[in-house]
Amino acid sequence: MIPLKDFNPTRRLAVLTIGLILLNVGVFLFQLTKPADLSLAGQQAFLCEYGLVPDHLVNGPATPAELADESPGQAVCQELNQRHDRFLGLLTSQFLHGGWLHLLGNMLFLWVFGNNIEDRLGRLRFIPFYLLCGALAAVGQALSDPGSSIPLIGASGAISGILGAYFLLHPRALVLTLILPFFLVPLPAWLMLGLYFVLQFAYVGQEATVGADGTAYWAHIAGFIAGLVLIRPFLIGRPPPAEARRVLPLERWGS
Repeated sequence: MIPLKDFNPTRRLAVLTIGLILLNVGVFLFQLTKPADLSLAGQQAFLCEYGLVPDHLVNGPATPAELADESPGQAVCQELNQRHDRFLGLLTSQFLHGGWLHLLGNMLFLWVFGNNIEDRLGRLRFIPFYLLCGALAAVGQALSDPGSSIPLIGASGAISGILGAYFLLHPRALVLTLILPFFLVPLPAWLMLGLYFVLQFAYVGQEATVGADGTAYWAHIAGFIAGLVLIRPFLIGRPPPAEARRVLPLERWGS
């Protein structure tokens, strides 16, 4: 299921959501300026250095003896990551992506759902909420495999936090959803996002039987739960939302 837009008007332009999208795209374009090889100046080295390596986060820097037990590629990745504090990757990994499809998929979800959460939280609280959800999502993924030396990258954990918040605050908002291969259906947010959350557990179970596909499903789960739990505390002191008339899909299309 791919969300294309929601029918949930906001009071003002979501400048921070747009800024996050531009920042993610900018970092990815900078990444593409690096050679696509296995050199220490290449794209893979960049991801290793600024991604989140679970083993480094959970267990601290690896000793020379521990690095010797790794494959050469994994040892180099660990050494690059250990140039920085073990907690830096909780932030920097949220702005790295493995390819155009990874980037564009994440930015689409952020664009559809982020504006309403920014509108409700206000500009002062939105970025801390987003980054904290992303950090907790990364911790959740790291704890699922604490000895892994494979770097975690991507904004999906933070965006899952946005989805969890949206699920709680706007459950009845309609989301125009593309159900592959070609069905276009307006679904209530509680259904669309509830299915998203449940499917993450199904994918985790599939990985246990057929092997990992490289997607950090536990980060999605942890991020979604973080958004559900944190959105209410983050709203303390905020004024109640202004009444807004819901615009139905057919009405928006000018029927």
